[in-house]
Amino acid sequence: MTQFKKLSIIIPVYNEKKTLPTVLAAVGNVEIPLEKEIVLIDDFSTDGSRDILNHLANEAAGEDGHSRKKYKVVFLEKNQGKGVAVKRGFKEATGDIVLIQDADMEYTPNDYPELIRPIMEGRADVVYGSRFLPGSKNFKNSNRTVYLRGYLVSKGLNFMSNILSGVWLTDMYTCYKVFAKRTIDKIHPRLNSKRFGIDPELTAWVGKFNFRIIEVPVSYCGRTYEEGKKINWKDGIAAIWHIFKFNLLIRK
Repeated sequence: MTQFKKLSIIIPVYNEKKTLPTVLAAVGNVEIPLEKEIVLIDDFSTDGSRDILNHLANEAAGEDGHSRKKYKVVFLEKNQGKGVAVKRGFKEATGDIVLIQDADMEYTPNDYPELIRPIMEGRADVVYGSRFLPGSKNFKNSNRTVYLRGYLVSKGLNFMSNILSGVWLTDMYTCYKVFAKRTIDKIHPRLNSKRFGIDPELTAWVGKFNFRIIEVPVSYCGRTYEEGKKINWKDGIAAIWHIFKFNLLIRK
């Protein structure tokens, strides 16, 4: 088994004041056989999330300038979208494995051990956590898909991505995407998505580089727009262009 020492957890944040403390506590509490580096990228939040992150940044630095906790906090100067935040997170990450974690608590960090296992065992370069594989479950009650129309659109876009990328997945739009550092180092410099195009773009690059990818079932509890869900119908339309662009028009 290859020696892995550190997991970098990239958390893009945009107006997640209500859930951010819960996510950070869950990330901190999950037990994994690796050191954790928590990379928080604030996409110019305006709801008070920055106050929480400023406190973490000061706590991490310590009064004498020496690191006290494994937090790395970056504040973007204007709102640019999840894709920009994730790309900046990849740039900041120093771990042997890099994982994306949303700040909204739709996914539980309790799934980290299974998400990192295939990479640690040398069976994969990339792992996606699927909400739709047998064994996927909800960490409250049952697997909760809030909007049927959104689910059907997601499945249609997923199929389109499968055809064009050659990467056959059940859940391309999952939050949980995990990469060996050597893998994401090849992808990261080529990324240019600003918003939710980051999902089909990452998947397209996995296909172009022929990286070994494995899906594992994860827990999911979708939230409503009233609870803060941000993706909308415009992103769904844009996704068709993203899938076409990144798979057919962009070369290595």
